[in-house]
Amino acid sequence: MNPPTQVPAVSAPMSAAGLADLDEKARGRLFDDLQQHLPEVYRLWGQNDPRESVVVVPSMSADGLAPSAGAMNQALEERLLFLLLLLRQPRLRMVYVSSMPISEKIIEYYLSLLPGVIPSHARARLQLVSVGDSSPRPLIDKLLDRPRVVARIASLVPDAARSHLIPYTSTTRERDLSLLLGIPMYAADPRLYPLGTKTGCRRVFAEAGVEHPFGAEDLHSVDDVVDAVLELHASRPDAQWAMVKLNEGVSGSGNALVDLAGLPVGQEDPDDGGGAATLRAAVTERVGAMQLEDSRIEIEAYLRRLAERGGIVEERVVGDEVRSPSVQLRVTPLGELEILSTHDQVLGGPTGQMYLGARFPADHAYALAITREAEAVGRVLAEKGVMGRFALDFVVVRHGDRWEAHAIEINLRKGGTTHPFLTLQFLTDGSYVHEEGCFRTPSGAERHLVATDHLEDESLRGLRVDDLFDLVACAGLHFDQSRQVGVVFHMISSITECGRVGMTAIGDTPDSAQDVFDRAESALLAEARASLAPLPVPLRGRLGEGLR
Repeated sequence: MNPPTQVPAVSAPMSAAGLADLDEKARGRLFDDLQQHLPEVYRLWGQNDPRESVVVVPSMSADGLAPSAGAMNQALEERLLFLLLLLRQPRLRMVYVSSMPISEKIIEYYLSLLPGVIPSHARARLQLVSVGDSSPRPLIDKLLDRPRVVARIASLVPDAARSHLIPYTSTTRERDLSLLLGIPMYAADPRLYPLGTKTGCRRVFAEAGVEHPFGAEDLHSVDDVVDAVLELHASRPDAQWAMVKLNEGVSGSGNALVDLAGLPVGQEDPDDGGGAATLRAAVTERVGAMQLEDSRIEIEAYLRRLAERGGIVEERVVGDEVRSPSVQLRVTPLGELEILSTHDQVLGGPTGQMYLGARFPADHAYALAITREAEAVGRVLAEKGVMGRFALDFVVVRHGDRWEAHAIEINLRKGGTTHPFLTLQFLTDGSYVHEEGCFRTPSGAERHLVATDHLEDESLRGLRVDDLFDLVACAGLHFDQSRQVGVVFHMISSITECGRVGMTAIGDTPDSAQDVFDRAESALLAEARASLAPLPVPLRGRLGEGLR
């Protein structure tokens, strides 16, 4: 047996008091020192060493506009439970942190998906740490407010030199947790966060030379927005809509539409005082009446956030057909840029900007084109020091037989397409072949998926977690390892309180994946609605008598 590989020691975990004494520059220097160890941790990954571990902190950083209820926050934190599939490595240990305790039945469900692993063996290597706080605040804030919980997590890491932190996103708060635990973080440096804002995205797109919608960035007031819309109207007089986007909006929730239809044309000349004033007044009125994508947000709150954090205006691109694909990439700790996947996003909401789900892989008609554009952007980001997973969103429009791609957003974090794709990858050991635009298993077979985080219906509130698992078993919806097709559910804990659940349906063709999805959705809704049906009269009578 070979002796254990020797690795350099890393910094000891910091105390909360010690961290509090440091300013941002000092914290940044310490973080740089700690991150120097990540390439070695990465190189030694997967060597079946009992000292190897990961700490998962799936904190969703709230945008401060319309925070989710505690139950939905918990469900969103549970989206990363697909990472439990990493426990198929027989000696890996994992610490998974959440706001509230995760049902042991949900854990059992995920461990049952592990191929070739005894679930009880995997469970013994999994430590669940809950903060015990169901408030809508981000998990990372709750965690850093409780030094004893952080110390407990640090005590569960067998060897800091063989461990790393996996966050959902990377802010200075996740960086601070990395310092407190004394382990590096596999994610983008929070100092690079501006690159992922809407303003930063447009600047990166310009630097990479990729096509993106006409517009303006770094806007902070209604007057700034009006000026940008006037410039857009002058340059694109046929444009019917302008998009206003907050710099830090997520999943379309920071977007708004300004109607440009019917605005006068040819009155933009500043020397034409009367006409210019009339046009400006008309645009100002349209901006004041812009349609917000998230109906929970008041216009006053939206404009306050614009003033605080900034935003952009850009043309809403239209054509014979419009789709919204994305490309996932990764820069490894060794500096290597990898193309991971392409997806066609399913959007909804009042103006069609809210992320609901995805199909994988993206349509061949434009998959290779958006991959080339994404690779150009990825190289710019890698040169700037970005590391970890990120995604690029596009709008592609069809003009006759030709598709035209426009880059619109960079997400320097995990996103809605991360957990479905990695679920598929971990279950099949396959990979995306970006030169072909398809996903292949080790045997060469293709696999496709359809996924959603928004299977919602009021009737689902009538089901418990046990009822969902009973349906999975009885209706044959469980993922079939022998055929490598089936359904994997996520966000399971929200089914009763929120009437919502997520799922990933896997098939060997696009149509079969959609069929698996449709059958699972129909079976789930039929079961939920049947549970709400009126009780037979004799049974109602017996129940009534029992109560009396």
